[in-house]
Order: sequence, then structure tokens, then C-alpha cells
Amino acid sequence: MPVMLERKKRYLQLAFNDDLAQVRRLLPLIPRNERILIEAGTPFIKTEGMKGVREIAGLWGGTVVADLKTGDGARREVDLAREAGAEAVTALGSAPPETINLFVERCSELKMIAMIDMLGVGEPLKVLMKLRRTPDVVILHKGRDEESTQGKIIPYRHINKIRSKYDVIISAAGGIDIKGARSAVFNGANIVVANIVSPHDPWTGISAESDVRSIAEQFLKTIE
Repeated sequence: MPVMLERKKRYLQLAFNDDLAQVRRLLPLIPRNERILIEAGTPFIKTEGMKGVREIAGLWGGTVVADLKTGDGARREVDLAREAGAEAVTALGSAPPETINLFVERCSELKMIAMIDMLGVGEPLKVLMKLRRTPDVVILHKGRDEESTQGKIIPYRHINKIRSKYDVIISAAGGIDIKGARSAVFNGANIVVANIVSPHDPWTGISAESDVRSIAEQFLKTIE
């Protein structure tokens, strides 16, 4: 049973995108806190498979997000995430409505947190209006490849549009550091996603070579 996300709380989601070696080194250093979610990022899953998600779940013990970005075959992918120990899973907002509907329904059946990633979606509200059931979380996402585009920001302008019709939790993802986390919660996000980044990575996040525990604690204080 996942931690029930509360709309009055602010959460930090730490995303691992490298490999199990990095997870094994850093995850034990992260403070145990119900306001911290651990994400098995898409690149990590493509490298390590569902066994990688399973190991994260075993090491963490709290809420684990499998960032599958499901675009088809929704029921099977949700099942795979659940079998690996994840409590939350993502699907693409750009997927067919049929896929998203099956995804949200299967998450509900398995008591998982359904997260819809609006990466590349121009009007997230229109996606939600086509669904039979509202997901638990809507992710407003500026992709890694978009970080190099000057002036490109997480599309916070959609938050009020979405909340005018749906009582959902909003997650903000994409190049977030401490300053970005402050901006995210100011704009109304409930979840702030920060990537654990290696020295060779070209995007913004928490350096894998830094004091990850201390920085995670700083994030939690910043977004309270």
C-alpha cells in the first residue's frame, strides 16, 4: 500500500537515472522521510530493467516511482511495476486516451499511484478531459533535451487551468535545483522532482558527487 499523498504536503522525488552502482552507493545515504519519493528513472530502467526497480524498492522501503512513461500496453506495464515493488508508475499524456484510461484504472485496482507525464503535451487539460477517471498526479515536465533551449521553463501556467476542474496533485519535473524547487512550490506544485546527476550529465540536478543527504534535507526545508 503506497503512502497516500496529501495535497497540503510538499514532496521531494529523487530520480536515479544512471545504474545500480550509483543507487547502491547513494540511496542508503538519503534520509528516510515520508515526504521523499524515490524514482527509478526511465534511463535507469532501460539500463537495469525491472530488477533494478526491485532493488530500489528493497533498499528504500518507502514510496518508489517506476518512471515507465507507458505509451501502450498499459495494464501489463502497471503489473510489471507493481511486481517489482513500485507504488507509483508513470504514463505519457501523449498516449492514446484508451491507454491512459486502462493505465489509471489498473493503478486504481492495484492501489498504485497513477502519474500522467505531460512531457510535450501542449494542453494538459484537454488530455484530462478525455479520460474516464482522473489520475492521482499530473506531471508538468520540461525534458532533459529541452534544458539546452534558453528560456524554456516548466509550464506552470497550466496549474490553475487544471485545478479549476480537477482535484489532482501536481508534480514539477525538469532541471530542478534548490532555486527551481522554490519556484515550483510557489507556483503550486505538490511534488518537486530532482535528478541525481553524474559529472558527465549535461542537465541540472543534485550532483552524485555532492553530500546528497544534506542537499535532500535542504530541499525538504525549502519546499515545506
